[in-house]
Amino acid sequence: MEQQILSITQINEYIRTKMDADPLLSGIAVRGEISNYKVYPSGHHYFTLKDEGAALRCVMFKGNASHLRYRPDNGMKIIAMGKISVFPRDGAYQLYCTAMAMDGIGDLYAAFEQLKAQLDAQGLFDASHKKQLPRYPGVIGIVTSSAGAAVHDMLRILRKRYPLTHVRLFPVRVQGAEAPAEIVGAIRYANRYRLADLLIVGRGGGSIEDLWAFNDERVARAIYDSEIPIISAVGHEPDVTISDFVADLRAATPSNAAELAVPDQEALQQVLDSYSAAMATSLLRQIKAGRQHLKALMDSPALCSPTGYLEQRRQSVLLLKNRLVSAQVQGVERKRRVFVEQTAKLDAMSPLKVLTRGYAMAQKKDGTVLRSVGQVEIADEIAITLADGRVAAMVTDVKENGK
Repeated sequence: MEQQILSITQINEYIRTKMDADPLLSGIAVRGEISNYKVYPSGHHYFTLKDEGAALRCVMFKGNASHLRYRPDNGMKIIAMGKISVFPRDGAYQLYCTAMAMDGIGDLYAAFEQLKAQLDAQGLFDASHKKQLPRYPGVIGIVTSSAGAAVHDMLRILRKRYPLTHVRLFPVRVQGAEAPAEIVGAIRYANRYRLADLLIVGRGGGSIEDLWAFNDERVARAIYDSEIPIISAVGHEPDVTISDFVADLRAATPSNAAELAVPDQEALQQVLDSYSAAMATSLLRQIKAGRQHLKALMDSPALCSPTGYLEQRRQSVLLLKNRLVSAQVQGVERKRRVFVEQTAKLDAMSPLKVLTRGYAMAQKKDGTVLRSVGQVEIADEIAITLADGRVAAMVTDVKENGK
């Protein structure tokens, strides 16, 4: 039996297919310590996981890395989730990491990922469900703790950026077992009585346990069901919660939520100033055009010298009259020439014209022109027309040619 010869590419692809088909390697969690961690300009993360006896090459692509709640670093112990496969070009296997959690919070992270996948499958994160935020909200409701620093930061920014808006605070607990129910109650209460044009739901930073109320399914569904647009403002910029995915807009921090909720009064003033300047320029342009038109009217002959204007109009009318008369004369002359030409043609074709050359025309008594001797008999009265008159005659003899 002849031995099959394979290329290196075929071997690597075969091994990759085998590894991809292994259910254990397709969804695996690996515990280890990060080393050689690098983030390339492409946004992809490359690193090595190691323990006391071995090392494993890993890669996390940009799309997955964007969901990291923290920045991994060398020496950090983590649990990395993903699949083991072969990179055919190098013939080396590696972990294609889709998510990672710091070692010790694996249960919370697993619960977070499970709920996230469930709600995403149900359409709670769909962009088509996101509501447009009002451009100039009259009333902003803030659902957060009244004792935290976050609410004071938001109030300060809202007063500075857009003092025309009214702020309603819905004080709730933002951590602990009672927090989700209170947050849900505040959102539903604001919707039932339409107490705000926009809601900001969130809190300041903290650990994943501190922020866990905003990973609660009840809170996520209350945000989804809200008819009032909601900005989610939970923690600091790296923190990501389920509320962020469901809300109509995610803010990096509570302060950022206040900035996103209202326009900047200074920017609005600049816009209004530009509109005012444009209106003034347009008005001045219209006034200038009106003045130029008025001056043109004042300089016109009709206003400067009414008699001169009338004389000018009279001359114009006279000119038009002369042109009309000339055109009429020319037209009559053309018609006359045509008439003369047609008359000459008719005269040339007239039978009377022949009579002037010595010919005569014989007619029976009833006016029938005689063309043959067979038309008359002896004693018939006939009329003979000559060039200068008519002669009455009687037939006395009839002879045909050749007889």
